Amino acid sequence: MSGIGKGLGTVEVALRWDPSPLGSPAHDLDLVAGVYTTTARYGPPAYSVYFDRRSPEGTISLDRDSRTGQGLGYDEVMTVDLGRMPEGHARVVVGVVIQQAAGPIVFGDVADPGIRIREGYTELSRHGFAEVAGARAATVAEFVRGASGAWEFRADIRGFALDPDAFIAAMGASPA
Repeated sequence: MSGIGKGLGTVEVALRWDPSPLGSPAHDLDLVAGVYTTTARYGPPAYSVYFDRRSPEGTISLDRDSRTGQGLGYDEVMTVDLGRMPEGHARVVVGVVIQQAAGPIVFGDVADPGIRIREGYTELSRHGFAEVAGARAATVAEFVRGASGAWEFRADIRGFALDPDAFIAAMGASPA
């Protein structure tokens, strides 16, 4: 559905990281998406999508989930079908959280983390987490519906020192 003036259609967000050293607790990173409405664009999301969940209307799904980083290529993949988003949805924020079961872990503690965001074969963003190395969670993308109804991508790299539940509530705050 993408093309001149049509905005974004189906977007794939893919997360990778290398497994923890032998004998160390596994690092568990998770993709999470928050959906915001036209009447509440910022603050807590109208709903969120993360491991073992999908959006109520089926436009966001987690297609692959890893608890260890042991996979070939990208370990977690989320699909966001912006072309089918209901009209009342105005914004989608995607983030990554590090589960804290083994104690405080930040992106700098995880071996070779990376994120890739693309629509079809068009890469929108690819990076590691160096700019948020001291954070336990980070936003990685923001998709915003414009006045014409077309969806746009905005890079949104912000680190948070929050646990997963608190991050989901805070990830949609207005960028400073």
